Amino acid sequence: MRKRDHHDIGYFMSEGAKNMFTHGFMSFAAIGITVACLLIMGTFTLVAVNADANLKELEDTNEILAFVDETLTIAQAKALGTKLERIDNVASVEFITREEAMETFAAKYEDEALYQDLDSEIFRHRYAIRLVDISKMAETVGDVLLVDGIARVNAYEEVSNGFITMRNIAGVVCLSLVAILLLVSIFIIANTIKLTTFDRRDEIAIMKMVGASNGFIRWPFVYEGFLMGLLSALIAFFLQWGLYGAITRGILGSDTISLIQVVPFSSMWFMVALVFLIAGLVIGVGGSLSAIRQFLKV
Repeated sequence: MRKRDHHDIGYFMSEGAKNMFTHGFMSFAAIGITVACLLIMGTFTLVAVNADANLKELEDTNEILAFVDETLTIAQAKALGTKLERIDNVASVEFITREEAMETFAAKYEDEALYQDLDSEIFRHRYAIRLVDISKMAETVGDVLLVDGIARVNAYEEVSNGFITMRNIAGVVCLSLVAILLLVSIFIIANTIKLTTFDRRDEIAIMKMVGASNGFIRWPFVYEGFLMGLLSALIAFFLQWGLYGAITRGILGSDTISLIQVVPFSSMWFMVALVFLIAGLVIGVGGSLSAIRQFLKV
């Protein structure tokens, strides 16, 4: 029988796979819990990614409307543009005459009876103001109202604040869950592999006495953790893919939340797969190393 060393990958892989199936139920439980942990981490991470994407979209398209005092002439109204451009957090301003405002209003409705008798004089000249940072919308609205000649401002602060809050909460929860669930998963796999090493403690002691190196003893358990982590990552990835697709179809098919922009999974799949793979291997190998350490002190 030839002597094996730590370079015999085939032997270590076969031993690792055998160890994993020896305690089938515990291995299945460890993989299942690791998959659940990865799914929870992945879901909250994708929520944070989508919240950030919607916030950026809102920053690109959202604008506040500043209505000019109706007593001002069109020349005086246009002169306000320079003052508005000087305000901090203002990216651009666009002057809209009352006639243009009426045309925009009319374009929204097919029924001419709704607007055919309207006079453009009932509309006010206004400015469409785009912001640099919508998280500072409230302060910017206050600064705009201080400009002499601006009568009132329309701003959808609730919408922007909702996305900002969602992004911040999802980010904090995501980071917290990643840290907690990684530790929980490592602990579970470590305890699963400890059962294997406990059953083989006498064999490990004999191997130590006949001169087997720690590496020779350790590697089968490392590969066992590697296989469990790899399998967990693969299962979690495909479940996450299916879950994300189902949620996306639900959002797009809803009349109330269909306006939410959903980032396509096709644009993120590689990064999701890479993160799941790294997390799964860290959990599996980390749990294995943690489990075997005390048995190598024999």
